[in-house]
Amino acid sequence: MTCQMDFAHYHLVDVFSERPFAGNQLAVFPDGAAVPSECMQRIARELNLAETVFVLPSSQPQCQFRFRIFTPMAELPFAGHPTIGTACVLAELGFVRLSNGEGSMTAEEGVGPVPIVIRKIRDLFAAQFSAAMLPQTQPGTPSHAALSRMLSLEEHEILEAKAFSCGLPFLFVHLKNPKAVSRIRFDTSVWHEELSNAWATEVYAFAREENRIFARMFAPRLGIAEDPATGGAAAALAGMLVNARMPDSTLSWTISQGVEMERPSVLDLEADVKAGAVCAVRVGGKTVPMGEGKMRILLPRQ
Repeated sequence: MTCQMDFAHYHLVDVFSERPFAGNQLAVFPDGAAVPSECMQRIARELNLAETVFVLPSSQPQCQFRFRIFTPMAELPFAGHPTIGTACVLAELGFVRLSNGEGSMTAEEGVGPVPIVIRKIRDLFAAQFSAAMLPQTQPGTPSHAALSRMLSLEEHEILEAKAFSCGLPFLFVHLKNPKAVSRIRFDTSVWHEELSNAWATEVYAFAREENRIFARMFAPRLGIAEDPATGGAAAALAGMLVNARMPDSTLSWTISQGVEMERPSVLDLEADVKAGAVCAVRVGGKTVPMGEGKMRILLPRQ
């Protein structure tokens, strides 16, 4: 089969930030239908960002778009900062209609329909998604001794570890204080020994100070040494933060991530609690437009 050359255009944004060169980088291809499926993973690897999104038409009547999300190593069924950033790009391009500075859309992702609210705040767009899946858990985590070796911390600095997923599983490691989070030196060799074949292979370490969360996330399996902002993990974190003693209410937290990478990020997390369990989760943040480009692709010759 012979091929012809063409170009696919993309937008580069920083997600979960209100200033340039912070937050989590994202490439969005608004016309993903112009990109052959077999090229998508290669493009994500070429760009080498945490995630790259291709926007396609959706076959589901309640969804306006379909998002295909790729890390440099794999396609994901769901991810937070690609959902937020792509919705903001589509709003900026006029594909999402706003009324009085606010609009909504539903994206088809691997986990199902994801409702998104979009707002124009001064010269930036912000978005908030509602998780399509509530936090789910499975038993079985490494020992505190193994986790301390993986994170290069003292064993007494680890308070608790549990795995939760809202579409992509994460191992949440609750640490004693924010200083412990900052001192993490992730040991990939210990990760291979303990987690490479686990249900939750991505490691999200965090500490709490009332409603403030300080976090770092490591995902060797996905080709991400460290992630500056992880919205999918933020959604699943609600399962770790809510307990059966809590009254019916809406709880909110502000998550700080990416500081150690010099890409500070701010994520807003909300969880509705009923009968001591999570009944809805929302994650939001702002997006900064950074640039545009085009990627050379090969198309089968007709």
